Amino acid sequence: MKRHRHQEFIRFLNAIEARAPKRKAIHAVVDNYAIQKHPKVREWLARHPRWTFHFTPTSASWLNAVETFFAKLTRRRLIRGVFRSVGDLKDPINRFVLETNAEPKLFIWTADPPASSPLSNAGNKR
Repeated sequence: MKRHRHQEFIRFLNAIEARAPKRKAIHAVVDNYAIQKHPKVREWLARHPRWTFHFTPTSASWLNAVETFFAKLTRRRLIRGVFRSVGDLKDPINRFVLETNAEPKLFIWTADPPASSPLSNAGNKR
């Protein structure tokens, strides 16, 4: 969407709500952007109890896959580009998305969180 306000975010949530099977719980992993915490979004969540937001820790962009994708896009296609219009910018972005999707690569975590982390499964042996 052209704007990133709470209204657009709620429109996005409504679109998912309309398409998701009614008996399924929905867990959304979101960053700490202010619109996800806006009072109107909190009201929306209160009216939709099957939804749970899980917020990524502040300053943990490495946990957000889209941040990694944007960094790769920037390094490989945009950093030295000259774009005189939105259309000029869309073309390399769309090509990068098509090329990336043509050869998807499985992401595998290479490190476990420390045992003291709330993300760890300290009691579970592999």
